Amino acid sequence: MLFWIVAALMTAAVTALVLTPLLRARQSSAGRAPYDMEVYRDQLAELDHDLSRGVIDERQAQAARAEIGRRMLAVADEDEGERKAASSAAAPGRGGRWVALALCALIPLGALAVYVPTGHPNLPAQPFASREAPPNGGTPGEVMQAIAKLEQHLKEEPGDLQGWLLIAQTYTRMGRFEDSAEAYRNAVGVSQGKDTGILSSYAEAMTAANQGMVPEEAVRTFDAVLQADPRDARARYYLALARAQAGDLRGALDRWVALAAESPADAPWLATVRQRISDTASQLGVDAATVIPQPLPPSQAQAAPTPGAPGPTREQMAGAADMTPEQRDTMIRSMVDGLASRLNDNPDDADGWLRLGRAYRVLGERDKATEALASGVKAAPGRVDLLTAYADALIASGGDQDAPPAPAVAVLRDVLKIQPDNPQALYFVGLDAARAANTAEASQLWGRLLTQLPPGSPEHAEVQSLLERLKQGG
Repeated sequence: MLFWIVAALMTAAVTALVLTPLLRARQSSAGRAPYDMEVYRDQLAELDHDLSRGVIDERQAQAARAEIGRRMLAVADEDEGERKAASSAAAPGRGGRWVALALCALIPLGALAVYVPTGHPNLPAQPFASREAPPNGGTPGEVMQAIAKLEQHLKEEPGDLQGWLLIAQTYTRMGRFEDSAEAYRNAVGVSQGKDTGILSSYAEAMTAANQGMVPEEAVRTFDAVLQADPRDARARYYLALARAQAGDLRGALDRWVALAAESPADAPWLATVRQRISDTASQLGVDAATVIPQPLPPSQAQAAPTPGAPGPTREQMAGAADMTPEQRDTMIRSMVDGLASRLNDNPDDADGWLRLGRAYRVLGERDKATEALASGVKAAPGRVDLLTAYADALIASGGDQDAPPAPAVAVLRDVLKIQPDNPQALYFVGLDAARAANTAEASQLWGRLLTQLPPGSPEHAEVQSLLERLKQGG
């Protein structure tokens, strides 16, 4: 019974708040007119004072009086209009009373109609924090309970690797990146740092927790990942990002281009990498179309073996672990020969020639590598990655790092026409210019290269030394 008494009193109070303005007669206000008139009178007095002091002349005083008088007349007319309007609205009309009476009945009845089917006076209060989150927003209560149980389990069983991985992934989806990085750190400890996937995830979580900036510890972790798995796409992407954030845009671009060239067309990271290439190329003033490579065929790394496939499948790699060195060499040779045979039938496949050239270099067959890369350049003359790989092959086959052969220099000069700030081309063409005693050109090329290298790095120190020797005539 007490509930209904309190409810009735609250309803009456709300109804009174709503109806009072409707039933109360409107009162006219004095408005601003008297205040404005007093201001204008003061202005007239000040005007006479200025005239007597000689601040203004009679003509100026008459013009000012006329303007002030016009404003006083306007205020008087406005005040009269407000008084008439207030008089006509002094009492509420009959229509206002009917509206008030209708609301007086509808407000209590409406509240009752809402409460009766859903309310219950004996239902205990439910704190907001304990209510279940809506299905399409927030984290459901069941998930939070599961997380709490898993956190407690990990406190009791800190050696549960799968538990740490599960909670780390959950934290990542929730945007709790610092907690995710800590969970991955524990997973790295449990796995003793032997799982490159966990290491890579740990470094990525550290980067996310650092607002997207790759911290030094993440760089070291990604470097360790690449030592164990040179093809790890995540590590390659973030190490390139770290270079970009350090100011080495050219180094970042070259690494993203290489990653894109070795990624299957349906790789989930490819779109992001291509966007990075486009943005970075734009910053460097380079036409992105000239540097973005064509990706590998879709899912090539997971596809079944096909004639001429560029690399082994996972099953082949697993089987290779049990092979003798001779058997492994035979398998690799078979794959490389298959790729070479396929390219003879499809000589316009520039990416295929690039892979074949790299494969021959790994096998130590420098002449074949040079021939394959020359075919790649012929298939795609404007591809910088092919041109630089071809120049590398020419240097490896017919010269050394201090004296690049003339054909390699010619290729690298072509690179500079496409990418005027290509580090590899600037370095070797500068060496050739210095060897030819063309001091001005060498100084100009190495000076441009020096601006791209991070101060304090070994590369920066080397180029700085070359420039100093050049100035000394060494």
